[in-house]
Amino acid sequence: MDLVKSILEDDQGKADLSKSTKVHKDVELDFDLGTLLASDYNVLDEKALKSKPDSYLKTLTRDNVQLLINKIWELPVERVDEAIVATLPKPEYVLPRSRVIPKPKPLTKWQQFAKEKGIQTKKKGRSKLKWDEELKKWIPTYGYKRAKTQEQKEWLIEAKDNDNLTDDPFTKIKTAKQERQSKNELQRLRNIARAKKIKLPRVGLPTREHFSSSQQLSEALTIARTSTASVGKFQSRLPKEKDAKGIAKEVSGMKRKRKAPPLNVSQEKRQNQSLVDSVLKSNTKILRDDYSTGVAEIKQSTTRGGKKKKGALKNSKSKTAKKPKAGKGKRDLHKKVGGRKRR
Repeated sequence: MDLVKSILEDDQGKADLSKSTKVHKDVELDFDLGTLLASDYNVLDEKALKSKPDSYLKTLTRDNVQLLINKIWELPVERVDEAIVATLPKPEYVLPRSRVIPKPKPLTKWQQFAKEKGIQTKKKGRSKLKWDEELKKWIPTYGYKRAKTQEQKEWLIEAKDNDNLTDDPFTKIKTAKQERQSKNELQRLRNIARAKKIKLPRVGLPTREHFSSSQQLSEALTIARTSTASVGKFQSRLPKEKDAKGIAKEVSGMKRKRKAPPLNVSQEKRQNQSLVDSVLKSNTKILRDDYSTGVAEIKQSTTRGGKKKKGALKNSKSKTAKKPKAGKGKRDLHKKVGGRKRR
């Protein structure tokens, strides 16, 4: 009888494993169902935490999770693919992020077209393997080991009547595959450029940036016409053709258009001021300005390559030139010195 009582007591203890869904808290928890967050502000039991930390933390976690699940079941619920789903509200608590929220990936040209036309791709239920009647085995439809199975299937290619006997059909298949790969790669780069809003030239037609402007074309036409011995005097012109602006300075021998005389005194002053500024910015150096008489002494660089005439050297000597210094008794008589001996 004692054995039966002990077994019954053990069974009763095992049967009472499930706990109630109702949990009492002195201070109610603060919930944010949008982020599934529950904040517990109740005071911890220090004695139970020190004596049995593992069991105390497990029971505390279980109670808080139970309260969070009770709050979730109070939300509106719907069934999606044999599963009960609760619609969560917008989160109230802002969680800190170490990185920026990733932007949605832009759609490719085909994905945009499929979205507009309502085309849906059937990826679900697609098997990676399929049965092949020629090889009599399961082969992968994509991915790893697919290329080897294709080589096993295409070991023999039937020649057609129009085919050239000298051409290798295997090289044709290889080049066609490479062209498809390059086309796909070009399309991928176009999708990236379109997502980053980068302008690309069309195939076979360059953009306007590759063409020269009308000013460059007129300059080239004027230079070509004036490159003759007569500076384009006897060359025929196109209808409504005019010389390029500012080209007379670059082409030697071409007549420049005379400027109109100044209309008033202020314009004449501006022209004279610009003339004086251009003279002062040149290589000439003004040594002395005599404002009383209006005369200026100007020194010009008349020499070429640093060479001067003898007469210029004599006149250039000034009275303030320093005399050469002596050796100050540092001559060594024991050493041989070249030159004529004194008598």
